[in-house]
Amino acid sequence: MNKLAGKFEHTIDAKGRIIVPSKLREVLGESFIVTLGMDGCLYIFSDDGWDKFTEQLEKLPGTIDYRRTKRYFMANAASCDVDKQGRTLIPAALRERAGIDKDVVLVGMIDKVEVWSKERFEALDSFESVDEIVENLSEYGISF
Repeated sequence: MNKLAGKFEHTIDAKGRIIVPSKLREVLGESFIVTLGMDGCLYIFSDDGWDKFTEQLEKLPGTIDYRRTKRYFMANAASCDVDKQGRTLIPAALRERAGIDKDVVLVGMIDKVEVWSKERFEALDSFESVDEIVENLSEYGISF
């Protein structure tokens, strides 16, 4: 499976559609699943990626916290198709929850795409502490 990577800035049109760059569509396909993500963004999964993600959710125990976690992702999931111009309609409820109204940033995150309002992304996108984070990755066998 190809990995999703890159940062792409676009605007959302009056109908709530965003352009999904062809580089991302090569991996995602022409239809995919959009749901709420973490930290105030949306996630876009390819159909295969969504299947893998939901298989992981199915393995969670039936405790209240895990039921809430499943509900968070599943209740907000929407199937989206790409039109001939490379646009997809993001449901209004998801756009509202993610604070997306005009400028959008799409970020390839290996197995999914994060969709951010530009304002939220810029507020969160601080690389000042990345050196400290990278140092701690050695605990997971990752070194640079």
